[in-house]
Amino acid sequence: MSNPAEMPRPRLSVIVPLYNEQESIRPLYAAIVQALGDIGCSFEMVFVDDGSRDDTAEIARQIARFDSRVRLVKFRRNYGQTPAMAAGIEHARGEILVTMDGDLQNDPADIKLLLEQIEAGYDIVVGWRHNRQDKLVTRKIPSRIANVLIGKVTGVPIRDNGCSLKAFRADLIKSIPLYSEMHRFIPAMASIAGPRVAQIRVRHHARRYGQSKYGLSRIYKVLLDLMVIKTVTTFASRPLRWFALLSVPLFLSAFLMLAHTFVTLVTDRAQLSLPLAGTGVIFLASATILLCSGALAELIYSRGDIRDNEFFRLTQTIQRKRPDIAQTRPTQPATTTTS
Repeated sequence: MSNPAEMPRPRLSVIVPLYNEQESIRPLYAAIVQALGDIGCSFEMVFVDDGSRDDTAEIARQIARFDSRVRLVKFRRNYGQTPAMAAGIEHARGEILVTMDGDLQNDPADIKLLLEQIEAGYDIVVGWRHNRQDKLVTRKIPSRIANVLIGKVTGVPIRDNGCSLKAFRADLIKSIPLYSEMHRFIPAMASIAGPRVAQIRVRHHARRYGQSKYGLSRIYKVLLDLMVIKTVTTFASRPLRWFALLSVPLFLSAFLMLAHTFVTLVTDRAQLSLPLAGTGVIFLASATILLCSGALAELIYSRGDIRDNEFFRLTQTIQRKRPDIAQTRPTQPATTTTS
């Protein structure tokens, strides 16, 4: 069994998260091999089994034994698409990383179009499913609303954030933390580095095997992640300002309520409203807690684990020999099988 660290670094890594896709994996592998064979560059495939309960992992293992360009990362249980992508990105060795779904809805033939944009100088290329083959009410309409909302909040107007078919420069994407449903927000997360982002039309096919793993239940996760993204990209280096803005309405409400209570006590013209006074005290305490949280966040940023060099690593380019394998970060427990 060959050691991946001793093998020459490929130009391209194709990362495919898989969850209960035993019918799709063989035709997907064949389609990727055919598409990349036409391109003519060195490549590898990183299949990430996200705790499948069928024969997906075994079929992927058989393919990896047959083809040394295929590597398998296996989770012991299901963690979700974003952790699976993060694990694939961590184990990928290519200079350019391409992510795609494992359900045959993305077309591997479009990888050539993504690479052309990367070669043109872009850092991130995002696929846009212009003729999406999904259900209207449960998939298309929520996706369109989410894309508009994400663009307004993050300031990065991506037409199809949910499309998994994307291409990245490895030195950029390996520096971006991914968790929850964050794979949708990679362009927004990378915005602090000022990358060049391109969007291209890609084909989208109807699902041939199995059932979709996503539905309306993921909406609340996307909304929560959107709040996190906005906070990180806008106030990461000045958290006290963010907490201070949140505390202003509470301070104003507390001031009005307590002022009314004080005037009532002094003038004795009306009966004291205990609920109003109690609400004012609660608002004042909440605003104070927010300010203290902001001060603590400032201390953590300046003295804790969030260091300036982490952001410098994203925003600068050093002209030197590129290391073969980028620094890794911990992800979900996984075992890797290579051939």
